[in-house]
Amino acid sequence: MLQLYGNPRSRAMRCLWMLEEVGRPYQLVEKTTHADDLQTAEYLRLNPNARIPTLVDGDLVLWESMAINLYLAQRYDGPMHCAGPEVLGLAAQWSFWAVLEIEHLLLNFLEHRALLAEFARDPSVTERNELLLKKPLGVLNDALAVRGYLAGNSFTVADLNVAGILMWGKMARMDLSAYPELTRWLDACLARPAYVRLRDQARRK
Repeated sequence: MLQLYGNPRSRAMRCLWMLEEVGRPYQLVEKTTHADDLQTAEYLRLNPNARIPTLVDGDLVLWESMAINLYLAQRYDGPMHCAGPEVLGLAAQWSFWAVLEIEHLLLNFLEHRALLAEFARDPSVTERNELLLKKPLGVLNDALAVRGYLAGNSFTVADLNVAGILMWGKMARMDLSAYPELTRWLDACLARPAYVRLRDQARRK
């Protein structure tokens, strides 16, 4: 059985979402982001970076959430499988783009808008990051205006990987009204049964 090390309140969330979309049995091995939980000899043998998530599929051990999701898309047949090299290339393009262009800015925005203690929040950080996000969010909005999805004519791992980062903006109540195509697409992604099921499970814990 597939095993995923992590928790739904971390980057492992996007891998859990992918596993729900794939529909294969899996086991979540709960790991926090605390050093004493990740610096054990047993876990370091799986992931020497001492980070989550980590996927174990038989003899294969994979880390990095985007690599895990791209692997799962190709490993199993079904709607998430990239049918050809063009779709796989676009899925990789958008996945890496999201990590490089928006992930850090959105996570930092979320921290200073909602996660940090009130005394540690800096409104200038959220203002700065919102300005810096205008260009990449505009790029994404324009791409979605042309084709509706990021790597084909239906929802793929590309959409999941990018939406899995953009949901931090939703959590931080970021104003996305200037990006109507992006907003439409993100709402549709986060309404998918696999994500809703996973979100509801996380809320019950």
